[in-house]
Amino acid sequence: MDIPHYQNGNGNGTRNGVQRHIRPLTSKQERKLVDYLDEAFLDLTRNFKKRSEVSSTLKTLPAYLDAVRRILALILQIPPVDPSTSLRIAYMLRLTGDTLGAIPGYTLALGPSENPSLTIRDTLQDLVDFLDDLDQAWVAVLQNQIWDPASAEGIDLVLPASIEVLAPAPAPAPATNANGNSVSRRPTILKSTPPSQTDVTRLRSLLFAGQSSLEEWLAHARSAGTETELDTESQPQEPDVSSMLARMGLLDDFDALFVRTLDFLGGFAGNVSRNTVTPLEESTMQ
Repeated sequence: MDIPHYQNGNGNGTRNGVQRHIRPLTSKQERKLVDYLDEAFLDLTRNFKKRSEVSSTLKTLPAYLDAVRRILALILQIPPVDPSTSLRIAYMLRLTGDTLGAIPGYTLALGPSENPSLTIRDTLQDLVDFLDDLDQAWVAVLQNQIWDPASAEGIDLVLPASIEVLAPAPAPAPATNANGNSVSRRPTILKSTPPSQTDVTRLRSLLFAGQSSLEEWLAHARSAGTETELDTESQPQEPDVSSMLARMGLLDDFDALFVRTLDFLGGFAGNVSRNTVTPLEESTMQ
């Protein structure tokens, strides 16, 4: 797929004095990208729904997370320059909603035919690592930053006022339409539109709902005895999820889920939250 990635273009991001250039997607590139991503999401959903069947490629949570990582990496390559900015946000919201909804559909215990060396703690560590990556990705997307895969962080995007300002060039010859009439050319103005209030509100809702679902999922796994591999006579099953995660050394990681994104949203969209969430609902979510 022909997707621009830090190519010479009209906008740039700077890190440590090194400029990384991007350009907006062309209409053809955007159509190819949308077709590819839509098919990738359909394949993800299809294999998730038949995860208990032999034919599924996503029978376990680690396999599912690997597939989602590949889609996430592609979405983050979408340049944060209009008209592609809204496309990146829309697919990030779709990925976040689909993933947080699918994770509780898996069991932590692997079947006998799966990787016998992979422990439940390994699976939970893989999950929290993925969610941390998603958190970092959202911080970059919300700030319309260019994604740097090498550092797994966003780079600030600096846009010129227009192409002519960035690279002055002689005035082109007047263009003509199909009838041979002269058509004036206007400078291409580059913009990077920030997320809408609707996007911010939806993201906030997805994250809170996802956190709640994960807590219920872990509580069910504990009560169902899923973590028997870690239970011994000297280490009886813990009374709650926090104790279980603390013994695994993962409590702080789970407590910090999406903390960067939610902290950013608290400053970026505090008024939006107050206008769309009642005080009772706010206190319940927090």
